[in-house]
Amino acid sequence: MSLSREAALNVAKVLTESLPYIQRFTGRTVVIKYGGNAMTDPSLKESFARDVVLMKLVGINPVVVHGGGPQIGSLLDKLNIESRFVDGMRVTDSETMDVVEMVLGATVNKEIVSAINNHGGKAIGVTGKDGRLIQARKLVANPRQPEMQASEIIDIGHVGEVEYIDTEIIEMLLSSNFIPVIAPIGVGVNGETYNINADLVAGRMAEVLSAEKLMLLTNVAGLQDSESNVLTGLSTTEVGKLIDDGTIHGGMLPKIQCALDAVAAGVRSAHIVDGRVPHAVLLEIFTDEGVGTLITNSDGIDLSQ
Repeated sequence: MSLSREAALNVAKVLTESLPYIQRFTGRTVVIKYGGNAMTDPSLKESFARDVVLMKLVGINPVVVHGGGPQIGSLLDKLNIESRFVDGMRVTDSETMDVVEMVLGATVNKEIVSAINNHGGKAIGVTGKDGRLIQARKLVANPRQPEMQASEIIDIGHVGEVEYIDTEIIEMLLSSNFIPVIAPIGVGVNGETYNINADLVAGRMAEVLSAEKLMLLTNVAGLQDSESNVLTGLSTTEVGKLIDDGTIHGGMLPKIQCALDAVAAGVRSAHIVDGRVPHAVLLEIFTDEGVGTLITNSDGIDLSQ
């Protein structure tokens, strides 16, 4: 089917608009935290896989770190295992950890790998336990209850935080033209298995790989002001002010802190991306408007130069 003249001109406009960005990011690494609706909606899963393949074809090195909370919760329900959370973190006993590892390391990881490969990519799935990629330590929750004078230390089981990332495996895959797909499962010093927040893994991965960009896919349009307007290009200083005045609060805070930490550690920019939009990754990287909030360490930075 042939395109109308108007449609053809629009395609040409999109391609020419993307050219400076392709030139700018060729050879650079982009770490993408993949989660939310983009992981559960069939059409969005397809568009994400196509985006990743196209990125690789134009010379960008995508590294995918994925979540899987809804999938874990669904299987736990089927197995009649109660899901409990402390400050948004899943309490993970040994039984729950077995389910987490099975869902993240097998079911979800291999589904993403297959989708990318089905669209012409060369993806390989790994967990943080492979080659001791993600070395972790136990995370102890310290939630403060309103009626308490001090925080109560709570053991939330096999929940971990990143201690060290050995990039050898990832660098080997990237140099061999593969697309790494990483499940956020870490390994302790004595071989213990830990469930780690995927945003935190993605942020640390972007840091150690000296990534050009960290992209965090979410189920919101991006950072919004008090009147629900999406805020686009922000410096870390501006984001800090939004945290201080309460504009950024609640569940968005850990994600924003992850982005700020990555930028402070040398990642050139972090993006809070609306994963509900088809081809959100490409739109954020290759168009002037984007579909989310961009955070940098400088005011007025021009990423097309």
